[in-house]
Amino acid sequence: GALLALTAVPAVAQQPAAGSSIYTCVDAQGRRLTSDRPMMACSDREQRELSSSGITKRVVGPTLTPKEREAEEARKREIELDRQRGRDAIRRDEALLNRYPNQAAHDAGRKKALEQTQVVVDVAQSRIDDLKQERKGLDEEMEFYKKDPSKAPAKVRRNVEANAEAMGVQQRVIGGQQAERDRINAQFDEQLVRLKVLWRGQPGAAGPASAPAAVKPGAQATR
Repeated sequence: GALLALTAVPAVAQQPAAGSSIYTCVDAQGRRLTSDRPMMACSDREQRELSSSGITKRVVGPTLTPKEREAEEARKREIELDRQRGRDAIRRDEALLNRYPNQAAHDAGRKKALEQTQVVVDVAQSRIDDLKQERKGLDEEMEFYKKDPSKAPAKVRRNVEANAEAMGVQQRVIGGQQAERDRINAQFDEQLVRLKVLWRGQPGAAGPASAPAAVKPGAQATR
């Protein structure tokens, strides 16, 4: 009886404790192995974690090499970036729809943005008109020295140079605003392409019928 009791001890010790997990796999030689922890012999293949009743709790993937792990992490980062880009695109679409629920609102937004550039152009053009008038007086003074402009008073020559420089500044302002108008129109054109898709998915969205007269994209900034 004592001998039987002693020989039974190892067998009992090898059994997983109640509620513990059992890991099982088939190694490279086709042998089915079991253990109470993941096995190195199956590190290159899947191992199943079983409950004490034999039900699969989870599948443990193969252990990756450093290079494989780096590639897997890069793949996961790219997947997350794609998801983030998708979420960002949804938020942009929602913001665009909230701002421009229909084409009337979008046309009004374009018109307002272009009007702001026209205010700057009008101020610059008014300044150019004043400079032209000022230049007429300077040219009259320089008329006396047309044979040798270097003999004109230094103050008059400085005023002529300052007038020309100021004229150039205002012309560059107008040119800059025309470039800004082109940028605004391009931005609104791009928005409109996307909005037409979004509007089609919004039942009852108003169309362009009630839209105010929009400024044509090719309209000039100068008057």
